Amino acid sequence: MTRPTGARTIDDILAEARRRLVRLVPWAAAAELDAGDAVLVDIRPAAQRRAEGEVPDALIVERNVLEWRFDPASEYRLPVAGRYDLRVIVLCSEGYTSSLAAAALHDLGLTRSTDVIGGFRAWRAAGLPTRGVPDETAR
Repeated sequence: MTRPTGARTIDDILAEARRRLVRLVPWAAAAELDAGDAVLVDIRPAAQRRAEGEVPDALIVERNVLEWRFDPASEYRLPVAGRYDLRVIVLCSEGYTSSLAAAALHDLGLTRSTDVIGGFRAWRAAGLPTRGVPDETAR
């Protein structure tokens, strides 16, 4: 199959997105949250959150509405999203979709946005606070 002129692979798009971010390991993200310097936004769909668990106090904003909820110029923005200097840390399951989402926030002017390397799975593996995590021993 011949790729159309100008087409990029998802690996190309992801690499470009990540070049724009200063990504965080889970404990660094947690430290920023503890200091009150950031907001953690979980973009996973409900079914994934039910299956994997959640981070307490994370804002739940599914990926399909993220830009509308965080664009300071949007009439549909969240109350917390009224400023361009907001530090948004995006969380997905493994840290792929969150990189693309954080780059999209950069496009809106929220250039302090980033994501968590390894996503929720890395957060949980680091022993950071979670709730609703399925009991692995019950399987």
